[in-house]
Amino acid sequence: MKSMTTTRTISVVMTALMLTGAMTACKSKKKAAEAAKDAPPAGEVEVKVMCSGPEFFTDNKVFRANALGESMDQATAKKKAMSNARADLAGAINTRVKAVIDNYVNSRESQNREEIGERYEALAREVVDQQLTGTKTICEKLMQVPATGNYKSYVAIELSAQELLSAYNERLSSDERLRIDYDYEKFKETFEAEMNKLNNR
Repeated sequence: MKSMTTTRTISVVMTALMLTGAMTACKSKKKAAEAAKDAPPAGEVEVKVMCSGPEFFTDNKVFRANALGESMDQATAKKKAMSNARADLAGAINTRVKAVIDNYVNSRESQNREEIGERYEALAREVVDQQLTGTKTICEKLMQVPATGNYKSYVAIELSAQELLSAYNERLSSDERLRIDYDYEKFKETFEAEMNKLNNR
């Protein structure tokens, strides 16, 4: 009787060990399959770019941009990176604001829409140029390439959409040619609707 109980216990333990082994093997195969799926194609190596990725994308609250600058001199590498990032940020803002202005002007009853639209865009560019000095640096990494001795500066910057809207409002409401037509609430509504599209991409 004792020997039968011992045999059963051994069988249960062996079965449990086999199941554990099988499950571990399945998990290992699954991990290997996932790793293979994420592996780059043969002959290619994935490049990890610092200060970039989803957390550095523009959303409905902030405009963001990242860039790289390279030079034999540390300070020059940093300046290049910041200059490139600001240029990218300005381009992204101007594209988004042009869409806001087009939608806003088209919703108005005013005559000479084309002329008014051009005036809005000219003022918008002035505001962007002024506001770029107030960008916030959200990531900055400085690396050196041993092979060349060059420095690489990675940077990511952001600008608050709300601050930009306030600056637009101040500039547009003080312009004599646009003051009659300008409706802040309508402009704000159009601006926010355009920004919300960024979250639905």
